[in-house]
Amino acid sequence: MADISPKVERNMALLDENETVLAAAAVMVERYIGSVVVTRASEVKGIFTERDLIRVVAQGRDPAGIQLQEVMRTDLLSVGPNESVDRCMELMRANRCRHLLVFESGKLAGIVSLRDLAALMLEEKAALVEELTKYITS
Repeated sequence: MADISPKVERNMALLDENETVLAAAAVMVERYIGSVVVTRASEVKGIFTERDLIRVVAQGRDPAGIQLQEVMRTDLLSVGPNESVDRCMELMRANRCRHLLVFESGKLAGIVSLRDLAALMLEEKAALVEELTKYITS
């Protein structure tokens, strides 16, 4: 199976840890994404996802009054851009998450989601079917 590099989103949303949950939700809605990377002075400190947003709302807390640093996930899972799809899927399954940060040479290079990995797997399957069809019909 191929590596994840074609699906790494390099134009990810970055928000300072002092921004509010409401601001993060607005960015996620505007960009049709499920997570934002939380930073402090350009250093990655955490990730905030739609699941975290649901948790805040379910607890009856006011998203406009809560800073990301209070509710972000700091147990960051990361991979390199050449990691296999299988390994990424296993990490997501084992850690019950849908996003992995991608680091290259110690620096944040992007993010990859479960949806991205599923799309990559479908593309690979379609290419294999096409190859087999050509082989069979030639």
